[in-house]
Amino acid sequence: MMFSSLRARLWLSYALVVFTALGITATILIIYILRSPLAQRQILADLKAVNTVIVSNGLEPLASLPDGSLQEIAERYDLDFDVRVLIISSSRTLLADSRRDALPMLSLESVRYLLGAQAAKDEAGGTWLISVQRLSERRWLVLAAPRPKITILGLIRNDLFLPFFEAGALAFLLSLLAAYSLSRWIGNPLQRMLEAARAFPNSGKQPIRVEGPHEVKDLARAFNDMTSRVHASQASQREFVANVSHELKTPLTSIQGFAQAMLDGTADTPEARQQAAAVIHNEAGRMHRMALDLLDLARLDAGTLDLEQAEIDLPALLNTIAEKLTPQAHLGQVTLRIEKSAIPPVAGDGDRLAQVITILVDNALKFTPAGGLVTLSAKHAAGQVLIEVCDTGSGVPDEAIPHIFDRFYQVDSSRRGGEKHGAGLGLAIAHEIVLAHGGTISVRNNPAGAGNVHGSGCTFTVSLPCPDPDAPTIVSKRRP
Repeated sequence: MMFSSLRARLWLSYALVVFTALGITATILIIYILRSPLAQRQILADLKAVNTVIVSNGLEPLASLPDGSLQEIAERYDLDFDVRVLIISSSRTLLADSRRDALPMLSLESVRYLLGAQAAKDEAGGTWLISVQRLSERRWLVLAAPRPKITILGLIRNDLFLPFFEAGALAFLLSLLAAYSLSRWIGNPLQRMLEAARAFPNSGKQPIRVEGPHEVKDLARAFNDMTSRVHASQASQREFVANVSHELKTPLTSIQGFAQAMLDGTADTPEARQQAAAVIHNEAGRMHRMALDLLDLARLDAGTLDLEQAEIDLPALLNTIAEKLTPQAHLGQVTLRIEKSAIPPVAGDGDRLAQVITILVDNALKFTPAGGLVTLSAKHAAGQVLIEVCDTGSGVPDEAIPHIFDRFYQVDSSRRGGEKHGAGLGLAIAHEIVLAHGGTISVRNNPAGAGNVHGSGCTFTVSLPCPDPDAPTIVSKRRP
């Protein structure tokens, strides 16, 4: 568990990287030194320096003396400069060797070979570093020194251990500092996200601070977005439960009260019992409709409500809805008018689109006063089929328009209550059904002073796309 944390792993990885880099560098340096060690280069430089001194003293004696006198000069140069001095002829004959009695003979393959070489072998296989100088057409001067023997262990112990140990210790300390800073830069935001996730949802809505590398910042932003959505969903669920409880409380209270009246004999006349039974029936029907609406919303939210796609004759659909709602319009003394133009067929689920239009027209009839007008129209414009329901009621307050399609939302201040009050689910269901068909639904207040004696009223507009011949047979739920 020692290296299970992110910080420890970063520290270890940095240390391994540093030591690996130092190891590779040391290996390359050792190979380079073994191939061309510093001591060897120093000896070659010394040989060239001796060669320069001999040349500055003049080469004429070495070039013109008899062969028998060259050995003495070679030994004197060896004694002065501590180098092996050889003089050879152009025919590779050894004329003088300052160390011929003490050391093996050098293998002098050719003068031409010696001119381009820095080393030569002796008869025993030893290697000598050499420097060659031309004395005359017939003679050559060769200065030689044994090549130093270098072992890897000795090279590491004498030349590399101390500097690499110091560099490694310094690099290790720097890597730990860098790893510590980097681990805090990366690890702290992740740790805060972990703590926030463990404390969720009791941690509140305070977002975590966005910092660290780009990827960690993106993760923090996504985490904040996720927590915001979850909080919003929880708030929506709490509001939903509260609204459902509130909407069910009234009918349940009525049912319980009238049922109790029938049980304890308070409703002791046939008329009273009939009234109690009617109230119980009506409230039970209201609860049943609410349950069906909630079930439809749940299926639309989950995307499990399959909407069959078929070609719909929209004018015929509007006529059917108008005929069905005409008695309700007559009862409220409201005129229901249909305006149609040449429009193409619409692709969708006819029953669900009829449900949408019925909800809109039913609301318009409920909230349009006697003598008012409700107009149901359809037209084709810019590749869209527009269905409009326009009434001459009191309209919708401006502050309520953004929430008019929210679930359980009711404009109590401008709508008459009582029997005309619903649960606030109709427009929400209409909104979801239209979205599932790939369309949009909106509301606007009509301009004032358009000959409307009761009020400006409002207009609900449903926009549906024209049918696509390649569309599937099921309309899937779409979100904007």
